[in-house]
Amino acid sequence: MARMPSAERRRQLTEAAIRAMTRDGVARTTTRSIAAEAGVSLSVFHYCFDSKQALVESVITTITDHYVTVVREALRPRATLEDTVRAGFQAYWDHVRARPDEHMLTYELTQYALRRPGFEHLARRQYELYADTYAELIEQLRTSMDLRLSVPVPVLARYLAAMTDGLTLNYLVLGDESVWTGILDTVTAHVTGLVRSP
Repeated sequence: MARMPSAERRRQLTEAAIRAMTRDGVARTTTRSIAAEAGVSLSVFHYCFDSKQALVESVITTITDHYVTVVREALRPRATLEDTVRAGFQAYWDHVRARPDEHMLTYELTQYALRRPGFEHLARRQYELYADTYAELIEQLRTSMDLRLSVPVPVLARYLAAMTDGLTLNYLVLGDESVWTGILDTVTAHVTGLVRSP
């Protein structure tokens, strides 16, 4: 087996864990099955992660990074603020539709952490990460387009995290793609109503 920098090996194992957990469920995924998925020995896994908590946190962060990357790229200034905001929501939504199992896993990770003694802080960290990520994206947009907000950034960030969390779960349960264009248009109109150009 080729030697690999530890950070890269952790990424490899995290992606393997995401695949295994998506396929088998969080509770049924073991360190042994993750190592097998990654094609490494169990000792390599334990060298990279000293606990299942550390692994779960890495999985949560990595899944969030997957969709934040595409949203950040989509949030470049466009002809209007509405076009820009809509592009960000559309990029997120396209990711949900392309990788529904990965998004479903995020809800399973939350429930797993809340129900397992000693893991509760991971669920809190997961939702803090969502809010922090939205705050970062809002600041990116505010700076690039010189915008003023009618609500504080932390409030808007927490609101957007809660709203997209609910919409995502609604889609995963109900499907029905025919209504989502109208829903995203409504969300875009509402969010841009909270932002003023100078």
